[in-house]
Amino acid sequence: MADDDHGKSIKNEAQYEALREQGASKEKAARIANADNPGKKGGQADPYEQWTLEALYERAQEIGIDGRSGMNKDQLIRALREH
Repeated sequence: MADDDHGKSIKNEAQYEALREQGASKEKAARIANADNPGKKGGQADPYEQWTLEALYERAQEIGIDGRSGMNKDQLIRALREH
């Protein structure tokens, strides 16, 4: 499902196309493909409990979790895991 109208705005073209083929919206696929730190592959990322509140907030912002500004660390962790 090649969709070449997104131009150079996508950082990871292969990931974007794979997400679109899996049924993700253009917006969601672009958000994930353009994330600066989508996490290490294969479960290698540190558990969210070891992340700072700022890092959790930034990750929630990258993936578009609503209401993140009013969340504490535990709430952000829960929201990220449920996303």
